[in-house]
Amino acid sequence: MNKTNDLLDKNFTGLCFVNLVDFDALWGHRRNPVGYAKEIENFDKQLKTTIEKLRYDDLLILTADHGNDPCAPGTDHTREMVPLLMYSKSLNGSGLLNVTDSFATIGATIAENFNVQMPIIGNSVLKDLI
Repeated sequence: MNKTNDLLDKNFTGLCFVNLVDFDALWGHRRNPVGYAKEIENFDKQLKTTIEKLRYDDLLILTADHGNDPCAPGTDHTREMVPLLMYSKSLNGSGLLNVTDSFATIGATIAENFNVQMPIIGNSVLKDLI
């Protein structure tokens, strides 16, 4: 998140993709709910800074690649649905998006946001945000 926030201080145009692997590697797979909770608290503090630094037309997308309940037995991925949160200062409203069955939704939304050719699979939810 520090790198992300540093990038937001620059005159940046394009896509910034950040993989916060510690949630998964350090806390989820190691089944450490206390460490996981502390990492979420740290993330929340830095997310506040990220949101403050966003420009009016920036689109922030937060998600996970799989479930990883730190209280579940074993070290494998778990079966929770993953969150999909989208935010922009240009949005006027808020609400729930429909549940989707594919990460292709994210790719299609990014493609539409940058006005590039839509991928073969996936449906953008950009119109649902505006």
